[in-house]
Amino acid sequence: MTLPSDAASPDPLPAEPAPDTATARRFRIGAHSLPAARPQPGLYIVATPIGNLGDVTLRALETLAGADLIACEDTRITRRLLERYGIETKLVAYHDHNAEQARPRLLARLAEGGVVAQVSDAGTPLISDPGYKLVAAAIEAGHRVIPLPGASASLAALVAAGLPTDRFFFEGFLPPKSGARRTRISELKTLPATLILYESGPRLPESLADLSEGLGPRPAAVCRELTKTFEEARRGTLDVLAAFYAEAGPPRGEIVLVIGPPGAEESSAADLDVALKQALASLSVKDAAAAVATATGLPRRAVYARALALQGGDG
Repeated sequence: MTLPSDAASPDPLPAEPAPDTATARRFRIGAHSLPAARPQPGLYIVATPIGNLGDVTLRALETLAGADLIACEDTRITRRLLERYGIETKLVAYHDHNAEQARPRLLARLAEGGVVAQVSDAGTPLISDPGYKLVAAAIEAGHRVIPLPGASASLAALVAAGLPTDRFFFEGFLPPKSGARRTRISELKTLPATLILYESGPRLPESLADLSEGLGPRPAAVCRELTKTFEEARRGTLDVLAAFYAEAGPPRGEIVLVIGPPGAEESSAADLDVALKQALASLSVKDAAAAVATATGLPRRAVYARALALQGGDG
């Protein structure tokens, strides 16, 4: 994730490692203060919550509390997590704008036997976020690299989308300009996997329009603000979702778009018809459409139109 140009500037690295005593390193869970031993030297890639600060592992907290320093995209954002859990480890900024200058200093600390934890603003580091070059350089220098798994916006959206999960492809952000975006969509068209994309709110309507044109009416889900107060998953075919956001306008918040693989539109339509026919056996068209729309998350208008077609024998 690219930070704005006014992101926090890098803090100086502490001159000496923190004392190697359990009592000097602690973190807090509710009213309980727990000790955190200093981990073995190395670079720790630590996943942090994507929204709800409760979605952090105990191992992540212990590692963040026990590290000599934490490299993060924006110290202001990571500090909120540390304050929640009473962690006082030194923060230094490491992001797209300062990586070339900050990376050698982090590698020098590792060479001194230091413990460096790397986090992103949210989720698993390196996934559409800085960090790959630091990890590669640490490995080349012979330092241990230890992953601490945890929250991931892409996987959270995948399991909530209701689309095939046996094979998926993470694309990240599509190009911002329409011409390049359409070219990339055409390259993804035949990929036999569920697609996972990140998108910004302002670009979502135009991206959905290009995806609908390039991929056809595949089933998809727009997952917004995952794990946060206003979490939403809006499901439907790409053409229906494109029409919805063209009318409703760009949504707020962080967005993950999940799109079914080639051929999924056929199975999705068949599943909808089965559900509607079962509901129409005992309900009116209006009530059957409402029940199926609620159960599937599909737009009511589209489900109602399909129910009318089935009731009239068209399809």
